[in-house]
Amino acid sequence: MSLGNFIRTIACFSFWAAQARLSPMESQLDWHSARALLEWQVELGATEAILDAPVDRFSLETTAPKPAPVTAPAAQAAVQQASVQPDPAQIAKQMAETAGSLDALQAALAGFEYCELKRGARNLVFSDGNPAAQVIIVGEAPGRDEDQQGKPFVGRAGQLLDKMLAAIGLDRQSQEPANAAYITNVVPWRPPQNREPSPEEIAMLTPFLLRHIALIKPTVVVAMGNISCQALLGKRGISKLRGQLQNSRDIDVIPMFHPAYLLRNPSAKKLAWADLLMLKAKLAAS
Repeated sequence: MSLGNFIRTIACFSFWAAQARLSPMESQLDWHSARALLEWQVELGATEAILDAPVDRFSLETTAPKPAPVTAPAAQAAVQQASVQPDPAQIAKQMAETAGSLDALQAALAGFEYCELKRGARNLVFSDGNPAAQVIIVGEAPGRDEDQQGKPFVGRAGQLLDKMLAAIGLDRQSQEPANAAYITNVVPWRPPQNREPSPEEIAMLTPFLLRHIALIKPTVVVAMGNISCQALLGKRGISKLRGQLQNSRDIDVIPMFHPAYLLRNPSAKKLAWADLLMLKAKLAAS
């Protein structure tokens, strides 16, 4: 109600009170007092006396109203928006399948932009060793030394790995395929703070690993650690997986403790030696 309407309301009330000729016994408030009170309200800044409709203050909601349900068109639009998001694993598979050589595969990995690990790494750690080798050693991910040098297994764990391979007559530097070893990782970029690669990172990079193995065509693959077993076998639990030859996707896999684990747990080296003997026997029988 505007100020003019409010004043007119006052006038009407005053007229009504005068016509009613209220006596002090019939009302405790005469029309002069009522008018004076209303004029005082105007001076205080009141601009409305009544609303267009009555308000029941006792029935007002005490909680915030619930949001309106998503309509079918809105839900459909959300599904469509989600469906257009690229699937990194599918893109990786397509890129890997088109690589006809190790150089092409390395270039495809270098051009893969869907793994955030790439943003913080110094180098792409692709591989080391003789591609003609009968055995591929698959590690988990590069550490600090590997990230700096761009090669897998060059730190303390790598030094132990070289000693383990030498114990059964293998050498990553050997030019003879029967005595050579080829080494790569599930993840080619160093995770920050050397954390474990996430399941999403493993899933999107496994197609490159599988293509890597397909191009080398080894007799056997050594999966070192849980991450490698997850990528190649879809399983974790290296303590239970090791000690027996596994097969996945027509690939013979020998799970083995990671050298970094052996550095922390020297007592497990006797189990690793048994696994190395299994690897030696597998290569000899091929």
